[in-house]
Amino acid sequence: MNQSENKQGKHKFSVPMLIFVILIMLAIALTGTTVFKVDDTEQAVITRFGKYYKTVEAGLNFKAPFGIDKNYNVPIKVVQTEQFGFQTIKAGQNSQYRNDIVKESTMLTGDLNIVEVEWSIQYRIIDPVAWLFNVQERKQTIRDISQSVINTLVGDRAFDTMESERSAIQTSALELMNENFKQLGLGINVILVQLQNIVPPEGVREAFDDVNKAIQDKNRFINEGKEVYNAEIPRTQGEANQQVLVAEGYAAERINRAQGDIARFNAVYEEYKKSPKVTRERLYLEAMESIFNSQENNTLIDSKLDNMLPIKNLSDKADKK
Repeated sequence: MNQSENKQGKHKFSVPMLIFVILIMLAIALTGTTVFKVDDTEQAVITRFGKYYKTVEAGLNFKAPFGIDKNYNVPIKVVQTEQFGFQTIKAGQNSQYRNDIVKESTMLTGDLNIVEVEWSIQYRIIDPVAWLFNVQERKQTIRDISQSVINTLVGDRAFDTMESERSAIQTSALELMNENFKQLGLGINVILVQLQNIVPPEGVREAFDDVNKAIQDKNRFINEGKEVYNAEIPRTQGEANQQVLVAEGYAAERINRAQGDIARFNAVYEEYKKSPKVTRERLYLEAMESIFNSQENNTLIDSKLDNMLPIKNLSDKADKK
């Protein structure tokens, strides 16, 4: 009798425990299929029976259990990167890259030269619904459009202008990529296009390096010539200006002297008009005085005589006596 009672007591104790355990398991299963977390860098898209239902923000969120609703967390604030022609193996201070991805980086320039172009793009997801549902092969689509845009821009330019137009290529590529992605409804925005290397293929790289060195030498010689030109021109201009100033000074002196002579002639002429005879005698005497005061020998010729009478300047001898 006691044994049967003990067995019944055990059965009474085990059934409630079993029910409790089942309820706990159901609660855990229900919680696991209804509660989900969205990180600060994400938005979550919820589908109900496979169709878009709503978008929720960061934090703890709820959905219908048992697969009725499904959540897809999309990193809308994370900057994602795609690399072309190379691949970062190890990032950090001493980054390591893989550069043997040749096919996608080999392109033809506008002047029919083959070059290898390495570049990368950075983008963010701006529309999580469009990102999830509009395009099936999202990553490959990004790579295909990016490669097509860079191919087009490289094909529009000559090889020797690539470096000088690097910034223009990057800007145009960013605009064209965003236009294409917007038309496809991919839901992303490219924020950076960066060209890494623009080099000729390995087989002809040495020849291209020689050409570039020759171009650099030419530019160096031109710059050196300009430096010499810029140094010599001011000097020669200074010398020319000095000669001009000397000539102008000489001209001014001659003009002033001529004007003085004119003034003296006019003064004599005025005196002559007043007293012609006196003026003639004064001019004659002044002329004779000037002649005899000179250091040269002079000869006087009388028009009525056939012989000449040399007259020497005896003033020096007289002074000596």
